[in-house]
Amino acid sequence: MLTLSGAPVATVAPPHATRLNPRAACPHAVVIGSGFGGLAAAVRLGARGYRVTVLEKLDAPGGRAYVYRQDGFTFDAGPTVITAPFLLEELWDLCGKRFTDDIDLRPVWPYYRVRFDNGEVFDYSGDAGAMRAEVARFSPADVAGYEAFLKASEAIYKVGFEQLGDLPFDSWTDMARVLPALVKLEGYRTVYSLACKHVQDPRLRVVLTFQSLLVGGNPFATTSVYCLIAFLERRWGVHFAMGGTGSLVKGIVGLIEGQGGSVRCNQAVAEITVKNGAANGVRLHSGEIIAADVVVSNADSAWTYKHLLAPEHRKRWTDRRIEKARYSMSLFVWYFGTRRQYDDVAHHTILLGPRYRELLTDIFDRKLLADDFSLYLHRPTATDPALAPPGCDTFYVLSPVPHLESGTDWRATAEPYRLKLQQRLQETILPGLADEIVTSHLLTPQDFQDRLSSFRGAAFGLEPVLTQSAWFRPHNRSEEVDRLYLVGAGTHPGAGLPGVLSSARVLDTVVPHADTLITRSAAA
Repeated sequence: MLTLSGAPVATVAPPHATRLNPRAACPHAVVIGSGFGGLAAAVRLGARGYRVTVLEKLDAPGGRAYVYRQDGFTFDAGPTVITAPFLLEELWDLCGKRFTDDIDLRPVWPYYRVRFDNGEVFDYSGDAGAMRAEVARFSPADVAGYEAFLKASEAIYKVGFEQLGDLPFDSWTDMARVLPALVKLEGYRTVYSLACKHVQDPRLRVVLTFQSLLVGGNPFATTSVYCLIAFLERRWGVHFAMGGTGSLVKGIVGLIEGQGGSVRCNQAVAEITVKNGAANGVRLHSGEIIAADVVVSNADSAWTYKHLLAPEHRKRWTDRRIEKARYSMSLFVWYFGTRRQYDDVAHHTILLGPRYRELLTDIFDRKLLADDFSLYLHRPTATDPALAPPGCDTFYVLSPVPHLESGTDWRATAEPYRLKLQQRLQETILPGLADEIVTSHLLTPQDFQDRLSSFRGAAFGLEPVLTQSAWFRPHNRSEEVDRLYLVGAGTHPGAGLPGVLSSARVLDTVVPHADTLITRSAAA
């Protein structure tokens, strides 16, 4: 049987157990957290011969992709923009299944409808001609610059995503090797700086840079490597899964179970256990100890090190370093359903406030909850009406806000802030909203910390500045103890669905194949 020793041992199972579960004799991998990074990691580990157990703190899988259902409405809690679908298709391929048999992905058009504070609207899409026309409508002199920006984005994509997205960055030499390419691509610039190099119209600069906020980055501080998002979206499109993002979670859980793995909910991990310098299992809050040959944490990286790995096992990610690091903004999210439909509202809408740079300075630097805001409005029923009762609409509106270092008391602030968002939506694109709401749910920065175990309630983990990217980020293969691995937004390559799925891809490089552990154990 599995032991709590630091060295891997071959599992000896009774013959009847092996017949019931062929994986019973395989090395055991425990995955902490069932966000997309953890679920993808579980599939990849299962494909590499491991018996996998996924442990989830909440009562259902998904992590930030949790699904709320109330009063006949279905609300995806988190990720709603699906790009790079090939990363999902790979998971089905690993299990000998076809993605399209389980998931119905639909393209979204426009990708985003950007509404400026003065009422001007820019439809952002993947259609080259339509985008040139939109740019020309705002600033004819910037069409050539926009095309140049897109070429720069493509060059960054080919290096930053295709070549480096699943590179482990275990050593500083890995970083040294890619530095010349990053310098050539002007990775030392910020997202906003690179946009400014190519286009002059201030409105277009906003259109080309707001996407970094979708991965927790301030475009005025985030490395321009994240400009690859523009080409990523052009290359692969923006999609929505019918049934909601939760249908993807359900599909991947099905893959894990089909491999013989399991997903256990209501199982909060209290500690990663260590012996002889190697992770050898976890202790649950219930007191149960689960032995493992490999531990993968999909929990927030700062939370993993500060709360799940004892200080005596940490030399690099000490409490002091964790507390001094820079963290992404948090989010205030209001989920609501209406008794009527707003047919002229797009699937994804960006509602910009009167300030851009100044608002982001308040959020990221001053840690100030400002009186104004910019919003992301998600209307999934624009694509899938089944997510609401007949004749109704499902929405969520997301407002970037400071993380908990702001000192905001969200128990007192949440409802007044929600009312401000409601008023803004009613004045702009959802007329009569106050009288149409039939159900409502809130998620605050406090919930990100208490419910989702995000350090300081930061919704995307470490802020994606250059000095906290690649090798400077917590490594996928833990620098602290052997046989501990990290996936998700807080490790390399970063946040966003392509990022967290790519972090699981890295495991193929750094986690030994299960057969290797069995061979080593037999030799020992």
